[in-house]
Amino acid sequence: MLVRDAMSTVVLTVGPAHTLRQAAALMSARRIGAAIVHDPDAGGIGILTERDILNSVGLGQDPDTEPIHAHTTNDVVFAAPTWTLEEAARAMAHGGFRHLIVLDRGEPAGIVSVRDIIRCWAPAREPAAAHLHASDFV
Repeated sequence: MLVRDAMSTVVLTVGPAHTLRQAAALMSARRIGAAIVHDPDAGGIGILTERDILNSVGLGQDPDTEPIHAHTTNDVVFAAPTWTLEEAARAMAHGGFRHLIVLDRGEPAGIVSVRDIIRCWAPAREPAAAHLHASDFV
């Protein structure tokens, strides 16, 4: 299976001057864990993840005033839509991240996440599995 089969094609793009709270509100409303940051002054395309926001709040920074550009990853590893899911998973494991921006002809075409890959690899949820509890694994 290929990245194009698993990726989300509806992506959130934010600007570098938006605040972390604005990004968090948009990400939460869309139930997504990452946003593309378009910042021509910092090299073009970056990514902001829920972990970036969490780290900032954990440091006591004010999400109402903290700008996205201060927390954007600009040294991004991009995926191609024609990569296999194995290639994407290897890139994520090697880099220690959970999202890849997918570029097609130099433009963002989507984002693929660890969750997207798991959905493709995991079998459909069986009814019996819905009733398992943590104590079943002790």
